[in-house]
Amino acid sequence: MTTRTAQVKRDTLETQIIVDLNLDGSGKTALDTGVPFLEHMLDQVARHGLLDLNIQASGDLHIDAHHTVEDIGITLGQAFTQALGDKQGIRRYGHAYVPLDEALSRVVIDFSGRPGLEYHVSFARARIGEFDVDLLHEFFQGFVNHANVTLHIDCLRGDNAHHIAETVFKAFGRAIRMAAEPDPRMAGMMPSTKGSL
Repeated sequence: MTTRTAQVKRDTLETQIIVDLNLDGSGKTALDTGVPFLEHMLDQVARHGLLDLNIQASGDLHIDAHHTVEDIGITLGQAFTQALGDKQGIRRYGHAYVPLDEALSRVVIDFSGRPGLEYHVSFARARIGEFDVDLLHEFFQGFVNHANVTLHIDCLRGDNAHHIAETVFKAFGRAIRMAAEPDPRMAGMMPSTKGSL
């Protein structure tokens, strides 16, 4: 099987980011972004998605975390595009429901080649520790736009903001794992009637 890996660098006046991705990993991470809560969430994605993920980022955190979080989403999306190549033989669609105590979230993804985000997650408070929960939407929007995926994220219930965020990211990891994994019955075939994704 072809190695499904990528390294993507993003260098702007706001952020400098390097993402190393192995789609067929074992959940190992090396994360240094200056945003501890995002690192916690990305660790969930890697562990539940069985991805190896190394992200090194520095950004204008003296302003706020917006540019860093969004640009990590963008760069991670680009890495997925690179690692998946022409997408032959993958399952294409993936979904997961993940609970954590009172919280329950559902994530559905399609490696469709078309960016689209439906994000329906409400938080009772604006921050989890120092982290602004509005930035979660920015992360996923950046990912979607550059991975060219259709992504539906729904928190079905929950009160604790940390629990809600964690169920979203765990479900995201598991949905990605399902959609990106090779389908033995689709070997050498494109999972689309159009012939390309």
